[in-house]
Amino acid sequence: MIIPKIQIVTALRFFHRYFIWILVFSYVIAGVMPELGLWIRNIGFGRATTQQSSLAISLPMLMLAVLLFNAGLGVKTAELTCLLKRPFLLLGGLFLNIMTPLTFIVAVSFLIYIWHNQEEIQQILVGLALVASMPIAGASTAWSQNSNGSLALSIGLVLSTTALSPLLTPCVLHLTGFVTTGDYSEDLHELASGDVASFLGMWVILPTLLGMAARCLAGEMRVTSASVYVKLINYLILFVLNYSNASLTLPNVIAHPDIDFFAIMLLIVLALCISAFSSGYLLSCFSRVSNSERVSLIFGLGMNNNGTGLVLASVALADHPQIMLPIIFYNLAQHLVASMVDLTLFKNRPPAPPLPACV
Repeated sequence: MIIPKIQIVTALRFFHRYFIWILVFSYVIAGVMPELGLWIRNIGFGRATTQQSSLAISLPMLMLAVLLFNAGLGVKTAELTCLLKRPFLLLGGLFLNIMTPLTFIVAVSFLIYIWHNQEEIQQILVGLALVASMPIAGASTAWSQNSNGSLALSIGLVLSTTALSPLLTPCVLHLTGFVTTGDYSEDLHELASGDVASFLGMWVILPTLLGMAARCLAGEMRVTSASVYVKLINYLILFVLNYSNASLTLPNVIAHPDIDFFAIMLLIVLALCISAFSSGYLLSCFSRVSNSERVSLIFGLGMNNNGTGLVLASVALADHPQIMLPIIFYNLAQHLVASMVDLTLFKNRPPAPPLPACV
């Protein structure tokens, strides 16, 4: 049975409009009905072996690969060539995408040691480390496009941080490993030394490149006609992926609520999120960029690929499931802050003219 395209478009508009609440709903059902999510996490397809490591292939990892394949499918060659005309802006975005969260984590590591529970401190720091080490989220391009941002700059930020992630992510994890202690520090250093580069190469870089190649083979018209189906698939995968990963942690949170821990975690996560969005705004002010480029910088530097972070945490750091809580909180916070930024800063902006071949 083929679903009419008009119904797909209607469903897509629903997901886009209410995505933040759909995300909240996925966490709610993960907390009260985790059984299906745990079953999804345990579906395996053998192992992927590289020279450095061997990883079990799970359904969440395959769903992550599909998301990145679809992201590559949406990349236009003409948009990539435009980026070569503004290399310093792109490099500035790359620098702040790493340095802003790193500086924040180091500052928090000194300030938070007055907290009464040192175990909770380590869980927050490791969770923030995984957020900081992830490339810019593909969702930032959608937010930028909706606010008439520069799509070329948005895609450039996503692709450049994704392409460099096997190099940058281990560096961030090593650096944050020095401000954590005990088993948490060892886990970060071990992850940075081995599995993370292989994981990102196989489940992030490779699917993205395959998606870009598929676009070239399929042609512009076919990819465009299938775009609504691809976007709906992305929303469904994001829902299932967030639900399955949260099923590992949230039931215990609901069964044993720790209000002060949640409060301090939420405060820290929101502060990091606001700092990241603010860094994009400050870079746009110092660079004297156009309004469309300012939009892309704000959303790009504010949003990280937490889906990858959740999958990586659940695979490589499963013995510390609580570290997924800061990632889950940040995932919600970045979409909430993005919606507030869109509403307050860009609500009354007139529609942007169509982008030329190069901007």
